[in-house]
Amino acid sequence: MTESVRAVRASVQIGSLTVDGFMLPDGSYRMSQTQAAECVGLSERNAREFLQSKALKTLLGEGYTPATSEIEPDAGQVRGGSRIRALPLEVVGAYWLWQAARGNKTALSLVMALLTETLERRFDSAFGVIRSEAERNELLSQRVQELEQDIREAFWVDDEARIERDHYERLLRENGIDPWGVPGAGDE
Repeated sequence: MTESVRAVRASVQIGSLTVDGFMLPDGSYRMSQTQAAECVGLSERNAREFLQSKALKTLLGEGYTPATSEIEPDAGQVRGGSRIRALPLEVVGAYWLWQAARGNKTALSLVMALLTETLERRFDSAFGVIRSEAERNELLSQRVQELEQDIREAFWVDDEARIERDHYERLLRENGIDPWGVPGAGDE
C-alpha cells in the first residue's frame, strides 16, 4: 500500500492549462495522475495503465519503480476526495512523451511546446533575456495552439489517405474480393 504524505498545493500554469501542483515535505513536486491524463485528453485509467506498462520501464529504465504518492492536501485545499494519487514530474513527462510517440496529437503539441520553452529558457539565461512567467505562459499557449493546428494539418493527409484506403478495402470485401490476397491464387 502507498503511504500517505501531507503536501502543499498550488495552482501551476502550463500555458493555457492550469493544474494542481503538490510540493512534498522533501521539496519534490507531484501532479495528480488524473490531471496528467486530462492534459493530453485521456482518462485517469490510461495513466494508471501506463504505470503498469513496459513503456514506463523502457523510458525511465528497467529498474525504475513508479513512486506514486497518496497526497493529503493541507486543510481547506481539498477539491474532491481527501487523497490524490500523484506522480513525480519525470513520470508525467514520460507519460506525455509516450502518448506523443503513440500519435496523441494533444500530447505531441504539448511536449513540443514544452521542449521549445525549456531550450528557450536556457538561451534567455545565456543572453540575459528576462521574461515574466505570464509572458512565458502566453508564449507556451501560442505555441501549443500553433502546433496543434500544424499537426492537425500534417496528419490530415494521412487521415484522409487512411479513410480512403479503408473505404476501398471495405468496397472490395463487399464484392467478394480479398484486397490483400494474391491475384489468381484462388483460381487453381
